[in-house]
Amino acid sequence: MRNWSRKSALACATISLLAARAARSQTDLPVPAAIPPGKAPAIAVLDAAEAEQWQTWTKDLGWKVIAPAAMPANAAIDARVQAAAQAVDQAIQSGAVDPAHIYIAGRGESAAAVFYTISRTPDLWAAGIALGGNPMAAINSDRIFAGNFSAAPVLWVSGGSGDAALAQKLKAAGLNMEWRAASGLTDTAAFTWLLEHTRHPFAASIDCETNSPTFGSCYWLQMTKFDSGERNDVLPSTHLAPGNSASLDLGGFSAKADDPGPGLLISKLPDKYSGPLKVGDRIVELEGRPIANARAYLDMMAKYTEEKRVAVMIQRGKDRLRLDTRVVLPVRDTMVTARVQGKYDPETRGIDIVSRSVTEMKVTLPAEWLPALLSWNGLTLENITQPGCLLLTIEKEILHAAVCR
Repeated sequence: MRNWSRKSALACATISLLAARAARSQTDLPVPAAIPPGKAPAIAVLDAAEAEQWQTWTKDLGWKVIAPAAMPANAAIDARVQAAAQAVDQAIQSGAVDPAHIYIAGRGESAAAVFYTISRTPDLWAAGIALGGNPMAAINSDRIFAGNFSAAPVLWVSGGSGDAALAQKLKAAGLNMEWRAASGLTDTAAFTWLLEHTRHPFAASIDCETNSPTFGSCYWLQMTKFDSGERNDVLPSTHLAPGNSASLDLGGFSAKADDPGPGLLISKLPDKYSGPLKVGDRIVELEGRPIANARAYLDMMAKYTEEKRVAVMIQRGKDRLRLDTRVVLPVRDTMVTARVQGKYDPETRGIDIVSRSVTEMKVTLPAEWLPALLSWNGLTLENITQPGCLLLTIEKEILHAAVCR
């Protein structure tokens, strides 16, 4: 478990990539159906420290690994996502990677960030793979929108006792994901799953939701201005409500969610940490109740519905220490979101855009779609013949169009 901020607690587990790495020849490795000459599929990571391990796993495949420059340990998650997106854009511009086969990946403490990254930048990825961890850490960030996974699914590989049930619950809520048990899954199977998914920059049907124009890119659409007054009940929110995610007011810390116990093993503390914990401590009791392991700790915290003072017992070597602290609940900001759906019909050459809370957007159209008629929330723009980017605005029920600058 690791805190991204007071607003969201990150629960995670670290597992090997695959429990079984069967001996195989080069011909056993998955091969993309159609990769442009000189380009390769790529794994992208948020944490530069993860790059070496993924390079080891992908070297026989000939894949590239994309990582941003190292960032401070306390860097905001959105800044890390933007840094990763910039690194991907640079790799695409260099001509070394195939933009149709770029996959966001994370393991252990970075696994939840796979879900968060796709939700923030859905149009960069063909799919994602999360090894270990727990997606609830991303859900509890209050920034996960199921619609953004419609064309970029996630494979979650884990071994927790309740993980299959959690994955089924998230799928029922609309999240496009697949769960597989870590035991027995080979690397060939994992990479084959990834290669089944391809990114299409001009997909005929797209769907994205966001709470910020900074993350308003949606394939061939980009939401640039919002107005919460522009309601459209046809497009409900795909926002996944966070859990309770109560936490102890002991400062940010990471703990090993796969440790068998007893208690919750503190595995990492932030730089300049000034709280009472030390790496290697175990939180073994909460309000007099023994904590069996990390899963039991999370279950206990999920039952708190209000903040209160509590006593916890820490095992530090042979010593047991009592700490007086507080259960704190996350501070949730009121959030207004914008959503857009776009569809292209090749038979009618019609482009239909439906949005909520959007008053300005950029639309990039390929030559093969033209000439076309464009409709945005029922307002039409006829006989579009020039490919490229159009800046569309709606003012007083009138649709305006100009060439992007």
